[in-house]
Amino acid sequence: MKNVITSFSIVIILLASCSPATEKKESKVDSANLKTKEISTPDPVKNAVEKSEIPGDFSTLVPIDLLNSKNTNVYEKYGIEFSGNCYSCDLASVSITKKSIRWINVCDEKDTFEIHDFSYSTEGNKTVFKTPERTYILTQIDKAPVYELVIEGQKLEMKNKRVSAYFTTKKALPLFTEHDCGDFGG
Repeated sequence: MKNVITSFSIVIILLASCSPATEKKESKVDSANLKTKEISTPDPVKNAVEKSEIPGDFSTLVPIDLLNSKNTNVYEKYGIEFSGNCYSCDLASVSITKKSIRWINVCDEKDTFEIHDFSYSTEGNKTVFKTPERTYILTQIDKAPVYELVIEGQKLEMKNKRVSAYFTTKKALPLFTEHDCGDFGG
């Protein structure tokens, strides 16, 4: 009889410690947690924010001027500024790459002013370049392409390099009015 009571006690202890209802609850909770995690976890590749790139057109921006504000044809509305390009030779073209902002005299490619310490961001048709001294805001105002430059902060002073308010790409410049100085002997 002692063996029967001992065996019966061991079976009861085993049955009490291994409750099938507890196991089912835990497994249901675990599978519910896994499903919730799979649904609510965002895909890291889709949420990765790409750093904006400086448009390739910015590597060769040449100054233009507003010639006729009433004209609706953008190639006649803007054009070469005769005095700054042909007479006084004091206009600056600009080349912007990831490494530098380079101001270049339109008549002397060796006459340059470079800025290396800057950050940039692009938002729609506007690209903002920030240096410790000033902020340059370059906005594409027409698909031609025509860009407007606004400089905020300290005044930018460069010898023989006057900054224009409007720029276009070197490739598009021949499409604009008065794109050649001709035989000007000034």
